Amino acid sequence: MKTTAPWLVFILLFLSNSAAADDRLKIAVFSGPRATVQSSPPLVTSNTARRHYGLEQTGSSVPAISGYDPLVPQRLAAPVEVLIEMYSAHPLEMDAAELYAPPDGYVDAEGAFYLERQNPEDKPVLKVTLSPDDGLYALPYMARQADGTAWEGDCVFPGAPSAQCRQPFYPDASRLFEEIDRGLSGRSPDGKANILASRAEFDFFRALPSAGYTKGLPETLRTDAGAGDIPAEILGDDYFVYKPFHLGNNARYHDLAKASNAVQQALDSDRYAGGIWLEASPSIEETLYWLNLITNTTLPLVGVAAQRPHGELSADGPRNIVDAVDYILSRQWADAEGKDRLGVVLVEAESIFASRQVQKTDARPGGYTATGDYGGVIGSIGAPGEPVVYFVPTRQHTWNSAIRLSELPQAVDGVRQRDGKLNWVRIDTRAANGDLVADALPRISIVKMAHYDQNDSTENPEAAVQVMATIKANLQENPLSGFVAEGESPYGNMTREQTRALEIAAFTGMPTVSVGRGNAGGVTATRPYNLFIEGNNLTATKARLLLMASMLKYGSLPIASDPRNPTAEEKRAVRAMVSRYQSVFDLH
Repeated sequence: MKTTAPWLVFILLFLSNSAAADDRLKIAVFSGPRATVQSSPPLVTSNTARRHYGLEQTGSSVPAISGYDPLVPQRLAAPVEVLIEMYSAHPLEMDAAELYAPPDGYVDAEGAFYLERQNPEDKPVLKVTLSPDDGLYALPYMARQADGTAWEGDCVFPGAPSAQCRQPFYPDASRLFEEIDRGLSGRSPDGKANILASRAEFDFFRALPSAGYTKGLPETLRTDAGAGDIPAEILGDDYFVYKPFHLGNNARYHDLAKASNAVQQALDSDRYAGGIWLEASPSIEETLYWLNLITNTTLPLVGVAAQRPHGELSADGPRNIVDAVDYILSRQWADAEGKDRLGVVLVEAESIFASRQVQKTDARPGGYTATGDYGGVIGSIGAPGEPVVYFVPTRQHTWNSAIRLSELPQAVDGVRQRDGKLNWVRIDTRAANGDLVADALPRISIVKMAHYDQNDSTENPEAAVQVMATIKANLQENPLSGFVAEGESPYGNMTREQTRALEIAAFTGMPTVSVGRGNAGGVTATRPYNLFIEGNNLTATKARLLLMASMLKYGSLPIASDPRNPTAEEKRAVRAMVSRYQSVFDLH
């Protein structure tokens, strides 16, 4: 496996000239995988370009409609003088014409400009020179494919290989923030620009980026702020996308270590007032809870997702980003000592969710719910007022987490089978510099119980094919491994054969967490007679992450000489280790 290259995390400094930098706090912005908030709709060749190059126009067959172009933020290459029709910014500007200064001149029916009106039909205009230094402008998209045909989507043709597709995701969040500040995502309530730069400064980190430089970092971006030259990046290894959909690629389990190290290193630098993590809306709940458990920081860390790509109709990402910045600057998260009292949160649709409880339910703005107990939405943010926190989570997190990165040992014991015998193996969990070792990440499998799935021979563990096959594979490949058993709600009961197989797993070094199915409101019962960790009211996906982090601290369970027939002493040893795990689950 490739080691973490130094260029996987680099900084692009984004400073606006519109606000003084000396009185603004700085925030670290991390780009995570498949982040819709950093994705744009396809760049489709405009009708302006199609008319110019003699191509068939797109859009409605109605002539009055077919000429409309979607405008795409782009840069001017040179200054250009334009004449803007007065009173065209709002239907009722003309109604208040007496409140306006006089025009710079007039344009007649032929397009000629005069300082004085020549005819009653002449249009009053404002004369302005647009400069490349002004930033992005919304303009028709003029580009075509290499063969001269129009772009109709992200790829040269539907289903094209990656070499013939453009990337709709941004490689980091700097362009996204620039478009928001330029007002291209919508203006601030007071009609002004620089809505982000007026609040804070930002550094941008490509932690687990959603797009990659497939030909290496362009020469124009190679600055001292970077970490050296970037070689060609590989889809599914260096960056992770879901669109174009046929090229979609998920981050891997060991990529959590890259995310953890990127966040920890940045927040340890004493440069930032907090951090913002950007990721795909279906998966961000998992990353945030992991960072809530593993990151040792007293600073606020906020997750932001979007249900609609940036630039799409009613895109929700820009609003969530502004709210996340306001949350950090509000210090509503701080306790009396200035430490974060809330842990990692998700800011979405003007609500503040605790990372332990949040779960996506639908692909729409507001499509998140609180799971696992009777709270989870701990505050509100955005219109009509300032950020307000109503509830403070009682579970341990970040700086007081018992399994934060700084509390993990340098190594733990794992289990591997060789020549039919179980052996202890040392697993290095932290590198010499304190980073989490990617290869150490435990593999935790989720097993689900369903009614009417019981076999006739209920005591036969071999009937639990999934569990037994996973045990075998783990002993060969994954010395740190375990299970989450999603059983009846909320008790966590599994079928008899599943229970028997998971007991064998326990005596093979693999712990099991028991949770209820779905979004259990109650908690799993305390059952001291079994060999499982009770997952309380966690969902299966959240319990998986907590078990992964716990195994980095405690390692595997004690192994039995015969896992199918353990001795009384071996049972006591396993239960003693399970109780240590249980204490972590009861507090986090």
